[in-house]
Amino acid sequence: MHVDHYEHCDRRQDGLVIECVSERDLLIPLDEDSEAQERRLLRKLDKRILPILCLLYLFAYLDRSNLGNARLQGLPGDVLSGDPTGVLFDWVNSAFFFTYILLQIPFTVLSKYYSPRIWIGCSAVLWGICSTSMAAAHSFTGLMIARLGLGTFEAAFGGVVVLYFSFYYTKAECGTRIAYWFGFAAVAGAFGGLVAYGIQHVKVSIANWRLLFLFEGTPTILLGVLCLFILPDRPESTQFLTAAERKIAISRMNRGTSGDFGAVVRRSHVIAAFQDWRIYVAGVIYFGHNCALASLSAFLPTIIGTMGHENAMAQLMTVPPYALAGFVLMVTSYSSDRLQIRGPLLVCTSTIGGLGYMILLGATHRQDVRYGATFLITSGTYSSIGLMNAWYNHNLGSETKRAAGIPLYGAIGQIGGILGSHIYPLTEGPAYTHTVTSCHIDELISVSASLLFLAALCSLLLSVSFCLDNMRRDQQYGKPDPDDIVDTSELADKAPGFRYIP
Repeated sequence: MHVDHYEHCDRRQDGLVIECVSERDLLIPLDEDSEAQERRLLRKLDKRILPILCLLYLFAYLDRSNLGNARLQGLPGDVLSGDPTGVLFDWVNSAFFFTYILLQIPFTVLSKYYSPRIWIGCSAVLWGICSTSMAAAHSFTGLMIARLGLGTFEAAFGGVVVLYFSFYYTKAECGTRIAYWFGFAAVAGAFGGLVAYGIQHVKVSIANWRLLFLFEGTPTILLGVLCLFILPDRPESTQFLTAAERKIAISRMNRGTSGDFGAVVRRSHVIAAFQDWRIYVAGVIYFGHNCALASLSAFLPTIIGTMGHENAMAQLMTVPPYALAGFVLMVTSYSSDRLQIRGPLLVCTSTIGGLGYMILLGATHRQDVRYGATFLITSGTYSSIGLMNAWYNHNLGSETKRAAGIPLYGAIGQIGGILGSHIYPLTEGPAYTHTVTSCHIDELISVSASLLFLAALCSLLLSVSFCLDNMRRDQQYGKPDPDDIVDTSELADKAPGFRYIP
């Protein structure tokens, strides 16, 4: 589907047209596009967009990762017949990823046909319902159905939000905003530990883990309803901005690239995304990050518990590593925006995460050192994922290629989440001495470290590739003005005037 002409009109309540803004008008350079005007618009956008989306991601991450805390509060004994091998819990944890992986790409592409406000709000309401329904589960089947539903509706959220940020933020701003948003995953890790610690000591007539699901799932539904009313639609059509502000927003949206107008999906760009080797390399990077992240979020309380701490204290001790991760994520993302580099920083953060896993592997008798290693793992992993999302939010060139490419590498990467959730079985003792096909559990811990080191190597490869492509285009076409509009409607990131962020 392609829209050849777009026009938006402001109307009074009696239907009288006050002002119309066409696609052609919005692309005309602004007469007074001063820094002061932009700063006012940016503050206005930040105040409206970031709080609701950050809170939604906070509860999205709580809803997908609270199984780790529920496990310590007796879920396996109540619903999974004790689950002595830990296999049933592993499958419940992994079920989320099955639908999340399969539906991310079609949902993100389809979202371009609909209002972002309606799409994101409805998906939040639906996954909130699935999350709270886990409190009513009395069997393995019930938990599986709820987790599959959770994966389905969260698949309509993550990739769409990353795409949505590109509607309003430039490449020099997007990394920091994605870091604010994704940083709430780290906040969720810290907040989830505090909530679980508090609920562990609540005396109620239902199991503590059931109360946990209710407490963390219900706010998602309320936030989803709120999103339906306050989240701005696309820049060219939102009523949240005045006509003058829409001109500024569209001008910003077209710096170094060009945005779409209205409900546009360019099929050739969807095909181009599937043919782009760099997206598959990004998938390998994201695979390593998500393997580390999924194993960490589901099993960090258990890992800390095997260091000799009681369950409640183990949940409380998960807070500091996540708090540091949020801080490091913000610093690295802000730096990447200011320096306009992503790859070199991604090499560093992936390596830090890998070193954390190697320390966890080697220091089997030093509990303080092993706890310190969890700080490296959380900081390296969360920072890497934030940088990765910001990197490809610009480097795919067009909206449609982003809509297909971001969930494509995301889907590949989320397969790592399934692997990560199977790395640390319940039956491990304090030294993780479990045998799988005659291999010591040390080899399984090494998987996370090896994948993070591989992610660092692939990040270096991509960064060099982007630099070489930029140099070749500079030599062939000359250096473009970074703020110029680049027509990416036909060639996406292959357009002569387009330049990658290395």
